[in-house]
Amino acid sequence: MNDTPLGMQQGEPKLKVKKSPKPKTKNVLVKYWDLYLIMVPGILFFIIYKYVPMWGVVIAFQDYSVFAGIQGSEWVGLKHFERMFQAEEFYRIFKNTLLISLYKLFWGFPAPIIVALLLNELRNMMYKRTIQTVIYMPHFLSWVIVGGIMMNLLQPSTGIVNHFVQFLGFEPIYFIADENWFRTVLVVSDLWKSVGWGTILYLAALSGINPQLYEAATVDGASKWQQTWHITLPCLLPTIVILFILQMSSILEVGFEQVFILLNPLVYSVGDVFETYVYRVGVTQGQFSYTTAVGLFKSVIALFMVVMANKIAKKLGQNGLW
Repeated sequence: MNDTPLGMQQGEPKLKVKKSPKPKTKNVLVKYWDLYLIMVPGILFFIIYKYVPMWGVVIAFQDYSVFAGIQGSEWVGLKHFERMFQAEEFYRIFKNTLLISLYKLFWGFPAPIIVALLLNELRNMMYKRTIQTVIYMPHFLSWVIVGGIMMNLLQPSTGIVNHFVQFLGFEPIYFIADENWFRTVLVVSDLWKSVGWGTILYLAALSGINPQLYEAATVDGASKWQQTWHITLPCLLPTIVILFILQMSSILEVGFEQVFILLNPLVYSVGDVFETYVYRVGVTQGQFSYTTAVGLFKSVIALFMVVMANKIAKKLGQNGLW
């Protein structure tokens, strides 16, 4: 078999292509020193505010005393982790956190995608921007305000929701204090607050799709649904995958402010989550080591979920985070 490269006669000496040498690290640093200089404040920020405080995690393995400090507190190994796994309330809180987080993921993750796709189809720019402004606004409200709004709307005697329920012929429901409805209240209020803001990244990704693809599809007779299925969603898929992996990092992060404001003793059994439990036991009762162990467990689970989601995304042929 003739293995002579194309464009060369047989018998001619083969040209050796020299690979360009890799630039040395020192040369790269000197050449792009100004760009690396810009990175310094960001790196310092992460070191000071993200990595240095991680040293405090060691109190999960101590009987921490605020008077003795980390250096003087007694090391107790895995004592607090053993207590955590033996406590019955830990499993109740784990279940509550996981269920509420999964409900939010199930309803809250696809909602911004759907809204972004609908907004992308609007051709009247004034109408589109008005809707965008309206749905972005809840994001800028604090959970204190949103919690107050929800309580007023859901009041059993004066709330507009219960007026509608009574109009339909049913008995009024005290949604905030009802175990059957409390998780629904959390999910709905979170959707109302975050869906609009969540559309921003998807709208940015949609604006980057080549319009010639739609023009070619229109010439071929593709309907709007077919264009969405065969052009928009495949182009949007890398963004969806990245955001889903990031979402997995907060699989046990329900959000302290929202639950703390809406939670009450009548719904502890279904609404008490890791954040409120850590606050109640750690801050108000001073059990810092135990609640740090709980927080560390939650962080390990989140890291595991991100690694697994990233690995699955790569197995499916998508770009992962690393």
